[in-house]
Amino acid sequence: MEGQTTPCPAQAFLYNSTFCACDPGFFLSNGSCQSLSSVVSGGGEWKTSSGLEDQLAFLSAVLPLESIRRLTRSQEVLYGATLAVLLAWLAFCIAIRFGRLGGGETIWFRVRWWISRLDLYFDTRHWQEDNRIVVKRKTELGGAFSVASWILYIGLFSALLYQIISKRTFEVQKVRPTDASYLKQFDNDMEFNITTVSSMTCSHLRGLEALVIGIPGSIYYRVSPLIPYWNYSCYNTSRGPTVSIKCSSCRIPQEDFFISWQFVDLAHNPASAVGFHFNLNARDHVDHKHTSYVSGILNPGTYRNGGAETLRGPDKNIMKIHLFPQKFNYKHHLRLIQPLLHDFFPGSSFSDVMNLRTSLQSSKDGLLDITLHVRYLSDYIVEFDKELIFGFGKDNV
Repeated sequence: MEGQTTPCPAQAFLYNSTFCACDPGFFLSNGSCQSLSSVVSGGGEWKTSSGLEDQLAFLSAVLPLESIRRLTRSQEVLYGATLAVLLAWLAFCIAIRFGRLGGGETIWFRVRWWISRLDLYFDTRHWQEDNRIVVKRKTELGGAFSVASWILYIGLFSALLYQIISKRTFEVQKVRPTDASYLKQFDNDMEFNITTVSSMTCSHLRGLEALVIGIPGSIYYRVSPLIPYWNYSCYNTSRGPTVSIKCSSCRIPQEDFFISWQFVDLAHNPASAVGFHFNLNARDHVDHKHTSYVSGILNPGTYRNGGAETLRGPDKNIMKIHLFPQKFNYKHHLRLIQPLLHDFFPGSSFSDVMNLRTSLQSSKDGLLDITLHVRYLSDYIVEFDKELIFGFGKDNV
């Protein structure tokens, strides 16, 4: 923060006798110090999708489509509808008994008479005596229970039929070795979005220029400019700067590769962060209908002692990302790369005010180093098929 003429906000301390900084685990937002959990919706839970969940993006923001989908896929809907119709029918049969008969001329008498005609199980002799006035109460009760039996039968049979249809196939996963020619068929667009949760801006960003392929000492090791492989940009958000690294028809190295960048101190605005929000996604270059992704929050404290921490200093913050090639034969041979955040290694951090104050007053700690370690698990590919439960063959949808 810049020089203060007023007291520091809550959860903040003074350094260099002039400037305010937030306590470990807090960052400045809208004039107050906030924790990582206070700016994260949904509790920061990680979300992963293989890309096969069909969902209308423009509706998902206003409707709980996932909850609706789970509900409509459940047999509880059929059971509930059956029970509701059954209770409504019985309530109707009870209610019409309070209507006036009027010597057989009212609508209530005619309704009760037709209900008696529906007696198919309990007293069927009136079908043979159709010309006689039905006065036996038993046949009206029998008609009511006959319809109730049909409602139960149709509802339970529909639930059973739904179960058979919905479970008619099961997913089969096969693992097969790959070669270079097969991997070329994976034509995916990929995007890595990393938000550094902090009070920094993109003005702090430095060093996002190189792509390191291979491990130092390996015969595959080389350093290349990032641009031929990936494009990058940075934009400011309310939670901090977001670095977006993306490629179209990605040329993914089969060796491990590394992308690094740093945030450095600016005048009266030190480089520090309390965590990261990540969103990694991939989609077919031609068919953008399906997107595989993983997103979530990285809290450095949960990877160490569980306490509140502020990241700052020379040690790298490493995000280890795995890319899995997958082929969905039952989706017209759709090929998608599934990104997963395999591990996170937090870098230099401070969990107490005294050490953080010392760091903020020292130029040697004036950076935040971030590295993506990406591994393309291309030796094998997972193929997905759907097999029919009844009979042989595959169910291609």
